[in-house]
Amino acid sequence: MQFDRKLILEDGSEFYGFGFGAGTDAVCEIVFNTSVAGYQEILSDPSYTDQGVVMSYPLIGSYGINSEDYESRCVTPAALIVRDINGSPSNFRSTGTVEELLSDSGIPGLCGVDTRKLVRSIRDLGSRRGLITDAGVPAEKGMEIIAAAPVRHDAVRRQSCRKKWYSRTSNPRHQVVVIDCGLKMNIIRMLNREKCNVTVVPFDTPADEILRLTPDGVVVSNGPGDPEDVPEVIETLKGLRGELPVMGICLGHQLTALSFGAKTYKLKFGHRGGNHPVKDLRTGRIEITSQNHSYAVDVDTVSGTGLEVTHVNLLDGTVEGLGSEKNRILTVQYHPESCPGPQDSTYLFKQFTAMLGH
Repeated sequence: MQFDRKLILEDGSEFYGFGFGAGTDAVCEIVFNTSVAGYQEILSDPSYTDQGVVMSYPLIGSYGINSEDYESRCVTPAALIVRDINGSPSNFRSTGTVEELLSDSGIPGLCGVDTRKLVRSIRDLGSRRGLITDAGVPAEKGMEIIAAAPVRHDAVRRQSCRKKWYSRTSNPRHQVVVIDCGLKMNIIRMLNREKCNVTVVPFDTPADEILRLTPDGVVVSNGPGDPEDVPEVIETLKGLRGELPVMGICLGHQLTALSFGAKTYKLKFGHRGGNHPVKDLRTGRIEITSQNHSYAVDVDTVSGTGLEVTHVNLLDGTVEGLGSEKNRILTVQYHPESCPGPQDSTYLFKQFTAMLGH
């Protein structure tokens, strides 16, 4: 069988395969995820906006798609690249297939690719932009298309809610505002489980408007892109400093660091997957974490900001958590709400709610 589609990277590298899902072309940043399970949550995670996700695990789709495991209402990546796609899932919860989901969402897929070789390329040379297109398109033409495609800086604006909404729980003990930068729904579920009534507000909601809601604390959500593209949230966090306890998750962690004067930088190929060991410097405890980010906080710029490094990544030494007892700050680069797992870090929601009083 002859390949009908391919990936062209901006350096001219080509990876051939077969198309599935939507038959459209896509220019996007190519990244990889090392998770063994959770492809539905990955496909609905807003942090993947404008990215083509390469799954390092070779078989995707075996347990299908169901109506309960979405992390947002949309399929957010620009493309999905896999070794093998299973179109006949076996699972009592399944109500559809990955191919059907991509096709309905207008997202192209590419299967039959040597994903091991592609992941090694990304690890060795870094994340690069690429084009998913027909197999007959010359590499030179593909490189021209990639170079001409603009790099967007409005991913958070596109993924954030347009107006505030609520998620209430029985017998609530706390009132929490979540700033939606590209929110994963399991953050809301975890807060509700900790007896928090939640008000979700758009990313550009100013500090005085949040304070008028009289919450006990604020959570800044995960989200896509470069944290420096979201100055609105940075200004909001400056206005909230010292007024309320703040928990930052992933992008929220980076934005909190920027609001205190620290700096961020782009990683060579990012952290994506559910198998990253992180050490809590306060307890010595090692957590296996789920991660999804391209940027990190520069550890050399944290000193003097009023923040302290609380967690570090044991694979590359990057900053994984920040805290401030004085300002009631708790942030982590990874996902304590990770679904389907691991669940080593769910305790952080209890730490946050303990800061809220009552």
